[in-house]
Amino acid sequence: MLVIEAYKALRDRAPYPPNHMVGHLNGNFAFIVFDGSTSTVFVASDLFGKVPLYWGITADGYVAFADDAELLKGACGKSLASFPPGCFFSTAVGELRSYENPKNKITAVPANDEEIWGATFKVEGPAVLAAADRGVCS
Repeated sequence: MLVIEAYKALRDRAPYPPNHMVGHLNGNFAFIVFDGSTSTVFVASDLFGKVPLYWGITADGYVAFADDAELLKGACGKSLASFPPGCFFSTAVGELRSYENPKNKITAVPANDEEIWGATFKVEGPAVLAAADRGVCS
């Protein structure tokens, strides 16, 4: 309920960027909020990635999320990846961002052919070293 109320405040009442809302959450978490009134999806994971969350692109081009990688394997194939810790994705924003370093670009590093995961995501910029020490980058 806390996440839904924080999301509603972000959407309706507060002029805050999404990283402010997610950055104030403490503990282990991963969540997906679908807003039916705006048809948007908001997804985030804690800094350490303690709660499993996976995502990928289905054969018909849709983004899919699940807490079980096996569930997505058939639909997503090699595009399956762990959702990056310390990041959020919003269809309203239109991209994946780090909530600790929201201005830094995130790049996908393709996996080797023998690996199951499609990519690992890295936050670029000068704050990456400090963030990597705390487990933000995957």
